[in-house]
Amino acid sequence: MENSEATANPRRWVILAAVMLSAILGPIDGSVVNVALPTLSAAFHTGMNTVGWVSMAYLLVLGTLILTYGRLGDMFGFRRVLLAGVAIFTLSSAACALAPNIYVLIFFRAIQAAGAGMFMAVGPAIITATFPPYERGRALGINAMSIATGLAFGPALGGLLLTVSTWHAIFLINVPIGLSSLVWSYHVVPAPEHLTRQQFDLGGAVLGFVALGSLLLVGSYGEEWGFVSPLSIGLSALGVAALAAFMWWEVRAAQPMLDLALFRNRVFSAANLAAFLNFTAQNAMLFLIPFYLQQLLGYDPGHVGLVMTITAVATLLVAPLAGSLSDRLGTQWLAFAGQSLVTAILLAMTRLGPQSRTFDIGWRLFAFGVCLALFQSPNNSAVMGSVPRHRLGVGSGVLATVRNVGMVFGIALSTAVFNWQYQWHIQNNPAATAQAFMSGLRAALVAAAILAGIGALASLVRGDTVPAAVK
Repeated sequence: MENSEATANPRRWVILAAVMLSAILGPIDGSVVNVALPTLSAAFHTGMNTVGWVSMAYLLVLGTLILTYGRLGDMFGFRRVLLAGVAIFTLSSAACALAPNIYVLIFFRAIQAAGAGMFMAVGPAIITATFPPYERGRALGINAMSIATGLAFGPALGGLLLTVSTWHAIFLINVPIGLSSLVWSYHVVPAPEHLTRQQFDLGGAVLGFVALGSLLLVGSYGEEWGFVSPLSIGLSALGVAALAAFMWWEVRAAQPMLDLALFRNRVFSAANLAAFLNFTAQNAMLFLIPFYLQQLLGYDPGHVGLVMTITAVATLLVAPLAGSLSDRLGTQWLAFAGQSLVTAILLAMTRLGPQSRTFDIGWRLFAFGVCLALFQSPNNSAVMGSVPRHRLGVGSGVLATVRNVGMVFGIALSTAVFNWQYQWHIQNNPAATAQAFMSGLRAALVAAAILAGIGALASLVRGDTVPAAVK
């Protein structure tokens, strides 16, 4: 049964602050490193294909392990997994700063992701277990501020560090933040009171890792390899086969890593589907707009970075309010409204062109961030509120996995649709590169809007109440 007012933890806001301090590590690190990729390429005298693995190794490991960490949180306690994750992330950050070559750096970036996945997987579970239902949306919305803050100010921080210091500083900055988070979380995040002995589902973990890893690789590199190349087809077949085997295994496992019965709950399954479509749509847009700003409008990288922070700043401002409103009004209609407006803004972005001004772009990006917050805070509350307390870790892990997989496939979708339309126009009129670019951009935005619209329908039909049996 969910927390009630009588059992509300008096230290819940301090616990939330500790979770937020760890949550900010991931988005800051990711956005700072992305800014530094050209610098790392020059420092290690390597091409962009190789240095790209500094980011890709992180994303792949993160996406494939989060689900496993959610299960470990249910087994051993969220506090232990959180502390282990922060410790691993902090130590590997220091190791990244000392890396003698690009391959050592890539290796420790993968270790970083292994740590980041731990605190990302259990953060929402800790919040849900700590806060009563009437404050859950607000707490999850406030936690979203830390992620938005990292995304908003990470690029500027990365540029500042690279200006005043060397590339080593972009990893060393994680160390004091990580140590502070470790000490604070150790003292304020409560240890679990009752843990029953459970068996870890190794078979399910391996099959899930293979399935997610294969599909994420295709999503990340399918455009480069060719989606119909033997490598892409082989990995896709491996991923689908591993996914089918995973589901077969989990149904029969005595203590499965992922309790598939959770998906019988319409709120849980539909809200996760809506989240996947939301992150796919938003990352399709966020991936392509910087190319539009730089290649078509001629913005310098610094100007691009400032413009792209608008969305994250808007989300930062609105997420707590959206969460509080969901506590009072319910999650269904707010999530539906937010996702519907995301669809509308994506369609409004198709009206941009080669002569658009910064204001034209800026208001759209700000409105997009507002709509994202209006959807995500209530939707996250719906997902976590629909999960039994003894499965909070798995529920949190599913939500985090959906987010990361959606981000990867958003980039894959936008790239594939953009290149399809761009090449078609170039073949018919080789000189009209600007028109071809805008045609590709608009086609990708329309595709993203269609997915967002489907996500809005998923929010509309899922219902807004949680059956008593799963509370």
